[in-house]
Amino acid sequence: MTASLSTRAPRVKISALGTFVPSRVLTNQDLERMVETSDEWIRTRTGITQRHIVEPGMATSDMAVKAAERCLQEAGVDRQTVELVIVATVTPDMLFPATACLVQEKLGIQNCWGFDVSAACSGFLFALATGAQFVASGTHRRVLVIGADTMSSIIDYKDRSTCVLFGDGAGAVLLEAANDNDGLLDFTHQIEGVGGTSLYMPAGGSRRPASCETVEQRMHYVHQEGQIVFKYAVRKMYEICQLILERNGLAVKDLDCFVPHQANRRLIEAATERLGLDPARVLINIDQKGNTTAATIPLALQDARQRGLLKKGSLTLMAAVGAGYTSGASLMRWAID
Repeated sequence: MTASLSTRAPRVKISALGTFVPSRVLTNQDLERMVETSDEWIRTRTGITQRHIVEPGMATSDMAVKAAERCLQEAGVDRQTVELVIVATVTPDMLFPATACLVQEKLGIQNCWGFDVSAACSGFLFALATGAQFVASGTHRRVLVIGADTMSSIIDYKDRSTCVLFGDGAGAVLLEAANDNDGLLDFTHQIEGVGGTSLYMPAGGSRRPASCETVEQRMHYVHQEGQIVFKYAVRKMYEICQLILERNGLAVKDLDCFVPHQANRRLIEAATERLGLDPARVLINIDQKGNTTAATIPLALQDARQRGLLKKGSLTLMAAVGAGYTSGASLMRWAID
């Protein structure tokens, strides 16, 4: 359930970051014309004003590749030196092959391996910790970790409780060994399957294969018990952040930056207030991007860099709660100048 990187050598760092969001923007005003809702209703309940949506024909692997290319360009390394590709997503191009295989082929990386991680909104943090183990153990020198989701492909735009929340996007990081005290310090992850039916897609798997009935009943879209998920997420976000801070002998005041999963502005603010964290140190970008599931944290990291919240040596806490239920937190000192 929990593990620490602090006792392993070498320490692992994020050495480069690249992100991508589609150019097409879906505003609250657009949604007003599609479903019974309003800009005020959406903003007051979620904090979202717009979200990015893929153009027809664009899939998760396409966004993942664009983010990865930008990441590798920033790193300035030969992509052929990447030995492992991990893609966190709940919206793969198809059930199989893995999206990682499609990304590898499109990037033209030879002699590497890879796989997908399915942990919903916690997916990027799960994939980050997994990739870090291969670098920390000395097995691999460079690991590419990508969080990408095309949520518009599984959203029912007749359901106002879910269609206002989600957007599309991707973010990629390159993991390498750190030569100083920067890098990943610790992580903790948990799953609690009791929440499985509070946020899920009912059909499309082996229990309910696709059929005329499942399509007619709109069972291939996200279904969510909003209030149940909200209450759980606020409590769990607080608990998992407290756990990792206490385990490392740190207090909230020691943090330079908090990067939470972008699910709902009210959720983030409630968790931040409960933690007693200065709002000025919290990255919130849900107003412009919505909930992009596995992509929210890398997209938020990029925005934190651009806003000056992330500088080399910044003590940073990332945390997420997602369907499953899944939850995770990662503590790091930012390593990029």
